[in-house]
Amino acid sequence: MCRSIRTLRPPATPEVTDEDIRAAALQYVRKVSGFRAPAAHNREVFDQAVDAVTAATRELLDGLQIRGSAAHRGPHSHTP
Repeated sequence: MCRSIRTLRPPATPEVTDEDIRAAALQYVRKVSGFRAPAAHNREVFDQAVDAVTAATRELLDGLQIRGSAAHRGPHSHTP
């Protein structure tokens, strides 16, 4: 478990920034790869993984529907 990755979904974190999402993605890739900072020959694939995890996390957060919330946060929200 990545203990330094915090929950980003509301209501645990009411406002999530792009920096919050990128930081979580970086921590995840560091944990999975075992590298805090990759060597030069691994930098490109490491950075690509951080970008991919960042995008997947944003998609997840945008798509979540939180019960009891007045409005869905994401771009695909539908308010009754």
